[in-house]
Amino acid sequence: GFKIYPGHGMRYVRTDNRTFFFVSSKCEASFQMRRNPRKLNWTQLYRRLHKKGTTEEVQKKRRTRATKTQRAIVGASLDVIKQKRSQKPEQRAAAREAALREIKER
Repeated sequence: GFKIYPGHGMRYVRTDNRTFFFVSSKCEASFQMRRNPRKLNWTQLYRRLHKKGTTEEVQKKRRTRATKTQRAIVGASLDVIKQKRSQKPEQRAAAREAALREIKER
């Protein structure tokens, strides 16, 4: 995780040919003693895991809210829909009852 510049640190090659780079002897010693870097307070892994030092760098991304728009539907233009929406509930109920009566009469 940490950038090691040329001329710094040391390289450790395991018998299975896997290579590791260490910044300091402190890091190498901890690795050899099989210490978990997630539990060592000074390691990059610990800091990332416990969200240390990220508050001033990264701000929460702002997202644009979806805006609602009214569109015409097949069989009803936008002004017809707006008219029905502005009707009083009593008018709407009366129209519904009239439609139901007409269906029953058929």
